[in-house]
Amino acid sequence: MSDPVSWAQLAALERARRTFVLCTVTDTGGSTPRLAGARMAVLPDDFRGTIGGGAVEQHVQRAARRLLADPATSTQIWSAHLVRDLGMCCGGQMRVFMEKIEPAPRLWIYGAGHVGTALAAAAHAVDFEVTVIDPRAEWAAPARFPPGVTVVDAEPEDHLKAHPPPPDALVVVVTHDHPLDEALIRGLLTGEPRRYVGLIGSRGKWARFRERLAARGVDADRLEAVRCPVGLDLGAETPSEIAVSIVAELVRERRGPKRAPEKWR
Repeated sequence: MSDPVSWAQLAALERARRTFVLCTVTDTGGSTPRLAGARMAVLPDDFRGTIGGGAVEQHVQRAARRLLADPATSTQIWSAHLVRDLGMCCGGQMRVFMEKIEPAPRLWIYGAGHVGTALAAAAHAVDFEVTVIDPRAEWAAPARFPPGVTVVDAEPEDHLKAHPPPPDALVVVVTHDHPLDEALIRGLLTGEPRRYVGLIGSRGKWARFRERLAARGVDADRLEAVRCPVGLDLGAETPSEIAVSIVAELVRERRGPKRAPEKWR
């Protein structure tokens, strides 16, 4: 029988940005194929490790794949009496905790000024995978950012053309230059669609950008999707406060339709 999935295997799945369900036996009673602590990772078309094989594993894998397909749920508890519920000869009971593990959302920030720097730190603190692009060497200095934040000293327009953000990325434009902001938004909206595009600035700024971008042929639906002013309306004024408002909106986007736990409502 295979061993439980190892932590090294789980780390490899996370590095490969695979979504999976970690199934951990939390409680057993009587005769069972595995004891508490056994682990299995279930992917849409594969699995790693084992929690006992046979009917138990088959039923847990089915439940895990239903969890993978449910965007509104991230955890579930599976339990069964092996004789009564599964028709097995073992006379025990098992309980399995299932947790969906998703890749860290990728956030690309164009601009390493005061807001961009504060945004990178705040987003990194809540487990976004952050990349910051800025053409100014003194601002695009890795020492200004938390370890783990990728900092790129490059012209943003050139970088966007050569290394466009992946489709699942969340992108925020907060550069030091309005024409650069507009050029980046144009590039982001005429390329492959992204999950989220936010732009710092006033409604007046966006109205002017929107008119010019529409005249250049940018699709109205793509323009409608841009978040400007970016961030939730918290009355933020300082760079740190603005960063908090943007991260709040990013977290809402990340969590999607999931409801907050009762204790937070």
